[in-house]
Amino acid sequence: MEIGDKLRNLRIQKNLTLEELGERTDLTKGYLSQLERELSSPSMETFFNLLEVLGVTPEEFFSQETNDQKVVYKEADHTIYFDEENGYELKWLIPDSNENEMEPVVITFEKKGEYKTFEPSLSETFIYVLDGSVSLRLGSKTYTAKKGESLYYQATEPHQLKNYSRGKTRALIVATESYL
Repeated sequence: MEIGDKLRNLRIQKNLTLEELGERTDLTKGYLSQLERELSSPSMETFFNLLEVLGVTPEEFFSQETNDQKVVYKEADHTIYFDEENGYELKWLIPDSNENEMEPVVITFEKKGEYKTFEPSLSETFIYVLDGSVSLRLGSKTYTAKKGESLYYQATEPHQLKNYSRGKTRALIVATESYL
């Protein structure tokens, strides 16, 4: 199997679109597509970064089977994406969480920062506010939780998170299915 095919298969196993993988690696969707179709070759640094985001070591990537379960994840395992235009930073705490039932992330909002609007789905979402306060628009209703409070909801209506507080807001989000 070629490297591009293996990268595509790993991405698909992790339920990542090219765009989502691009967000996590700071690579363009077009470049990732070229890599998967063997039209371009990544630098060693880019290749290792892709493997890290996809949650595999080079040894695992080149071997046929991996049976070891990783249990402890360190800060170096985190993947960070910053959206300056919308004023938020996403930190994926588990690099391969897209293939799991839950996906834990920490989101940090700048003042008046907002996350994208999600379409209805079967996902369930838990949010614990670590600092500041976060507002959730769920359908036509808005709910606000401050530091030490939680939100828990089924994502059966369009929903969006925003920071209306005077400073930064930080929250732990755990969602079922991979929709973050």
